[in-house]
Amino acid sequence: MKITVRWTRILVTAGLILMVIGVLDPLEGSVVILAGSLVAATGAFLGRLRRWKLLLAAFILIAVGVGVMFVTSAMGGFGGETGRSMWWALAILPYPAGWIVGLAGAILCLKELPKGQG
Repeated sequence: MKITVRWTRILVTAGLILMVIGVLDPLEGSVVILAGSLVAATGAFLGRLRRWKLLLAAFILIAVGVGVMFVTSAMGGFGGETGRSMWWALAILPYPAGWIVGLAGAILCLKELPKGQG
């Protein structure tokens, strides 16, 4: 049990750190945030924590938002001369929403782990 708790704590903490570091540059850091959310979700799943589904949902939201952001960027963005309204920016909203859910979920998972083990 100690090894599982230790690895769960390491993975969730590493994922949380990656999600915080990635926010320094939200466009290029989106890949780091995406990887961090996956690492945190994997750690929570392997540790059989109650909130692993919350971290999985955060990963999916981030993946959808980042995917939309990359596709939109490849198509030239929105607003101005592109012919796409600025309202298309709402399609990127799952990215920051997933980031917030991922941070909260990782912190809650770390609080759920027993103290003094691992």
